[in-house]
Amino acid sequence: MGSSVVKITKKGQATIPIYLRKKFGFKDKAIVVESEKGILFKPFPVISKEKGSLRELFKGTTVEEVMRDARETEVRKGKILERR
Repeated sequence: MGSSVVKITKKGQATIPIYLRKKFGFKDKAIVVESEKGILFKPFPVISKEKGSLRELFKGTTVEEVMRDARETEVRKGKILERR
C-alpha cells in the first residue's frame, strides 16, 4: 500500500492519482464512504457489468428513500426545482 499527497481545490476537488484509478478501475463516478479512519473512495460499479450488485449498497433502503435522497441532492445542486 502506497500513499500520495494530493492538492484539494477551493471547491473541495482532489485528483485521484492515475495509478490508483487504473488499479481500482475508477471511471467517471466514485462512492465516498465516511469511516472511523477517514474517507474511503470506491469505484462506482458499472451497472451493465454488475447486474444487481447495487442491492448490497442500498440494502435496508426502500426505493422511495433512494429516490428522495437523489432528488434532494439534485435540488441542492440547483439542477431541478423543488416540488411544492
